[in-house]
Amino acid sequence: MDHSIVLPSQPRAIKEDGFSGVFEIDGLYRGYGQTLGNAIRRIILSSLPGAAVTTVKIDGVSHEFTTIEGMREDVVTMLLNLKNLRIKLHSEEAQIIELDVKGEQKVTAADFKQNGQVEILNPDLVLATLTTPKAKLKMEVTIQKGLGYMPKESLHKDKVEIGIIPLDAIFSPIRRVNFEVENMRVGDRTDFNRLRFFIETDGTLAPREVLERSIRIMLDQLYAILNIASEDIHMPEMNESLSQSSESKEIDQEFLKTRLESLNLSTRTENALINAGIRTVGGLVRKNRAQLLELEGLGEKALDEIAVVLDENNVTLKD
Repeated sequence: MDHSIVLPSQPRAIKEDGFSGVFEIDGLYRGYGQTLGNAIRRIILSSLPGAAVTTVKIDGVSHEFTTIEGMREDVVTMLLNLKNLRIKLHSEEAQIIELDVKGEQKVTAADFKQNGQVEILNPDLVLATLTTPKAKLKMEVTIQKGLGYMPKESLHKDKVEIGIIPLDAIFSPIRRVNFEVENMRVGDRTDFNRLRFFIETDGTLAPREVLERSIRIMLDQLYAILNIASEDIHMPEMNESLSQSSESKEIDQEFLKTRLESLNLSTRTENALINAGIRTVGGLVRKNRAQLLELEGLGEKALDEIAVVLDENNVTLKD
């Protein structure tokens, strides 16, 4: 009698509409719907990088509990509006964007001066309203990358300069994620699970990409634990596919377990891989060049750097 657990289907999109999507996974063994649903949901909420406003410096304003002459909103209200900025940051380094407007008008996110590393996805967002011809608003806003939610006390452990207003930051690109589990028939049994995910993002990531990244992160975490706990366990198919991707070269299995931090890659390349959920050499060599080029922050120069490091250890990227 075969006592192996039946494997589920690949996730399939039921609905994709702009920033939201619904995805289903069929054929999960009894109880696995809740198990995987909870794990993936927690990863989605906590482990996907995003960008957020972390500090604001406004001309003539020393703290947030004040008003600006000729501006309808107080500073606190404007800061809350700034937190609604949807931003893509094309750099691992913090970036500063500037705004300088005068006269009676509605001030929107489109009024920020262009910065090649910062892409504002909701330029129509109203930040403030200037109500007199002499009113003016000039400020510098710092954008950073991060994970999840970070209170300002954690982001700015050192004292900030007078006039710089630190903000709590919600880096997560996720607006809402939930799942539900229902029973389904597989063969003669009716107690298998169907797992359905509902994902809504802020537009900086597609819902499909959110699900794929979160699953990769979970796999990398489990793979790392397995290697530490039992080095003699053979990973079916995974090690075989790695062998095939390395053109029949003799692979050092211990090297495949190496964390990326030990490869002496450039900081930019290392961060781009880790942000994509790739944390070990084993996870890296399961990708080909085309797949890596699709990752944010990786270009041909970075791929050449990766190829040199892998070649020194008789390993290549997947064909």
